[in-house]
Amino acid sequence: MVPLTESAIRASFVNCTKGEAKRLAVPLDLIDRPWTDLDFFGWRDLSGAERAYLVADPGTGPVGVALRVATGSGRARRSMCSLCLTTHTGDGVALMTARKAGPTGRQGDSVGLYLCADLACSLYLRRKKDAGRHLDETITLAEKIERTTTNLTGFLGRVLG
Repeated sequence: MVPLTESAIRASFVNCTKGEAKRLAVPLDLIDRPWTDLDFFGWRDLSGAERAYLVADPGTGPVGVALRVATGSGRARRSMCSLCLTTHTGDGVALMTARKAGPTGRQGDSVGLYLCADLACSLYLRRKKDAGRHLDETITLAEKIERTTTNLTGFLGRVLG
């Protein structure tokens, strides 16, 4: 992924107002992020455990999505991320919902997806971050990345509606 600036991140959001985008908490360490290993940039809002954000470039420029994180069930279980297919135990996967862009979003419509709770899908794919047990797959890293970006593009398409 191409490194993003704070202003580019704020301008990319499609499912919140300009005022909401201006107020959201963008990480201060953008320069230190492993941009070459990222297929999208995602982060959790440290000031609000139920807020998370994701910015991707599906080929038309950055698209940012504000997410709401569902509270965990508290049960130890194994769950799978719908984007990267990484399995986690416990609270490693969370249901995240995004208000749809445009009139349908203003009417309350939203879409959801089970995602790695820390939004580090790209790092799990590349084994730069460990989730524990890995699925044995016969596809290459490039194919896993393509699958993840296809899943992400589909989710963004549902948000853009």
